[in-house]
Amino acid sequence: VADTGEFSAIKSFKPTDATTNPSLVFKAAQIEEYAHLVEEAVKFGTGEEGVAGGINDEKMALILDRLAVNFGLEILKVVPGYVSTEVDARLSFDTQNSVKRARRIIEMYETAGVSRDRVLIKLATTWEGCQAAEILEAEGIHCN
Repeated sequence: VADTGEFSAIKSFKPTDATTNPSLVFKAAQIEEYAHLVEEAVKFGTGEEGVAGGINDEKMALILDRLAVNFGLEILKVVPGYVSTEVDARLSFDTQNSVKRARRIIEMYETAGVSRDRVLIKLATTWEGCQAAEILEAEGIHCN
């Protein structure tokens, strides 16, 4: 499993699976080569009004989910197996919102043409996270 956001490193190690760990995405997002992924996520999250309309918490959450998916989509071009995408850790004790965010992440992948069978949703190992995983697994959304 590759635990990096840098696509060139993933290509060189040739792992079977990879993750979009938020801290690694943050680091990779600062590399000019990946600026287009950040720009697309911001446009996706802010809509037509762009950043001039302000960025509230919901827009920021949407931008961050989209950024993780953008990196995940690029990673899936390189790895033959799964990409693991994390639900915001601040939702570790919130089953309902963890499920909501996981569904949104899966919808983004599926809209981009990636089957949910290639995506793992990473949830916190809290009671609430385990409950969210149970709900999602019943829907065919695989979790780790």
